[in-house]
Amino acid sequence: MRLWLGSLVLCLFSLLQSSRGQLLVDLLRDFETSLLNTRIPDTSRFLPEYDFIIVGAGTAGCVLANRLSEITSASVLLLEAGDQETFISDVPLTAALTQMTRYNWGYKAEPTANACQGLKEGVCNWPKGRGIGGTSLINFMLYTRGHRRDYDDWAAANNSGWSYDEVLPYFKKSERIGIPELYKSPYHGRNGPLDVQYTDYKSQLLKAFLKSGQELGYDITDPNGEHLMGFGRSQATIRNGRRCSTSKAFIQPVVQRKNLHISMKSWVTKLIIDPLTKTAVGVEFVKQRQRFVVRARKEVILSAGTIASPQLLMLSGVGPGDHLREHNITVLQNLPVGYNLQDHITLNGLVFVVNDSTVNDARLLNPTDIFRYLFAGQGPYTIPGGAEAFAFVRTPSSSHAKDYPDMELVLGAGSLSGDRFGTMRNLLGITDEFYETMFGDLQNRETFGLVPVLLRPKSRGRISLRSRNPFHWPRMEPNFMEHPDDIQAMIEGIEMIMQVARSKSMVKMGTHFHDRPFPGCEHLTFASQEYWRCCLRRYGSSLQHQSGTCKMGPIGDPSAVVDSGLRVHGIRKLRVVDASVMPNVPAGHTNAIVIMIAEKAADMIKNTWRMRTT
Repeated sequence: MRLWLGSLVLCLFSLLQSSRGQLLVDLLRDFETSLLNTRIPDTSRFLPEYDFIIVGAGTAGCVLANRLSEITSASVLLLEAGDQETFISDVPLTAALTQMTRYNWGYKAEPTANACQGLKEGVCNWPKGRGIGGTSLINFMLYTRGHRRDYDDWAAANNSGWSYDEVLPYFKKSERIGIPELYKSPYHGRNGPLDVQYTDYKSQLLKAFLKSGQELGYDITDPNGEHLMGFGRSQATIRNGRRCSTSKAFIQPVVQRKNLHISMKSWVTKLIIDPLTKTAVGVEFVKQRQRFVVRARKEVILSAGTIASPQLLMLSGVGPGDHLREHNITVLQNLPVGYNLQDHITLNGLVFVVNDSTVNDARLLNPTDIFRYLFAGQGPYTIPGGAEAFAFVRTPSSSHAKDYPDMELVLGAGSLSGDRFGTMRNLLGITDEFYETMFGDLQNRETFGLVPVLLRPKSRGRISLRSRNPFHWPRMEPNFMEHPDDIQAMIEGIEMIMQVARSKSMVKMGTHFHDRPFPGCEHLTFASQEYWRCCLRRYGSSLQHQSGTCKMGPIGDPSAVVDSGLRVHGIRKLRVVDASVMPNVPAGHTNAIVIMIAEKAADMIKNTWRMRTT
């Protein structure tokens, strides 16, 4: 049955993308829902009180629900605004397709001065997962943890317990490494529920890219091992060639636990906080147009993500006092909720022509590759979001330690020029006019992309309320590249990409840069610093690693929202556990980091209440 469903989604893929019609989207949605929405029991009758209420079944919420329901004496309610995952999100290569579905909240940020101005509507798309598994349902599955120094810096800022040596066991706890040469590594776990693997597919381009790194003086490394700096193959959360979401890893194996209730399509509108004792006592949510209030005996745990967690706190009276009063919200605790917003910045559209074969939409319809994937879980369809490898490098102007990379270079097995069906364009907000101008004559050429990613941004944005209505999006102000050092680092990252492309190994494959000027920047000297500034201002965008809006820090830190135990300052029995608590975003893809945070938080909660797994 699963193979038949998989073949159906692959066959419909071409129709869906070529027609780009909403009718087929709706038909596919209804079909998958009717067949597969019986896998996770959906609670509709609630206990009046639970020990723990988890708001949000995203990456963190799934981990918490699994670990806290290990306590057989504890009752756990997991609330999720979305639905459960289905086969449509399984195929790693077509990750961008998933972001056209109901599993994406479809956020759009406010206009920002130094990025996204040439994208659709002049704003950045911020896809965020909506469903059991959250953003792990729609992300590109890349698994990197960041640098040791990231966590040591957290600990040095008086966040006890968060040094690298203290968080490494939690990375390992969740992981089931499927890479034989890393089985004996002290940096990897073998027995966790989350599969981390290489794709079996290795192109000639991958081999040339890794060799180019050696030519430039870098080692080929395990990015999750002792050293982050270097070139390496993509490690990804895939299981036998298919997406391994946190729903698959942490929820589906435990759905029959009697003490775990999971309620889908449940939109939390408010945290209920006793104004006299400043204690979180429950939550209010809407399901099937009915309002429910459920109480928490021990804790409410907010895991709604970097955008929704601060929004819910502010709607509930926890946030910047002046801002809450603007919206006639009673201030229960004055805290800098919503500030400290950080993200990893990128620039798409750097395309290189090559002599060897690459991956593009036309090749997706190759029957050999389709059947190889369906029956063996192998081939190009297993490439996570098309990202075959990455390099962690240090830009020349970096002020960080010599072993600390501040830039990631991601190798795409294909490029934007091969996006004939428009899936990637839709995700990034690239206009059809940009695509036709830049790549219209590359339809039959073999191309690949290299993408720079700023790992240590100095710019900070903000999440704030647009209104008191919990069903309205908050204001999302990214302030990308507001700090001049961020722009300089990105320019140097682009120049390092050009250096990689000029290496002997890459030139041997006939690699040359598609040096057509980006629309809107033609008037500037090509490849000059001013030209790249223009490209970044018009087409720079987000890698979707938003974090930091409920910053972790000690009570004396005026920018902190939660303490090192992730408890909200001044509010009892309320924690935040998701990407919003990061003081500074690590130099890694945030999915792995959020899983670690939730694993550690689960142990802290168990210790607080002296509750042990039986």
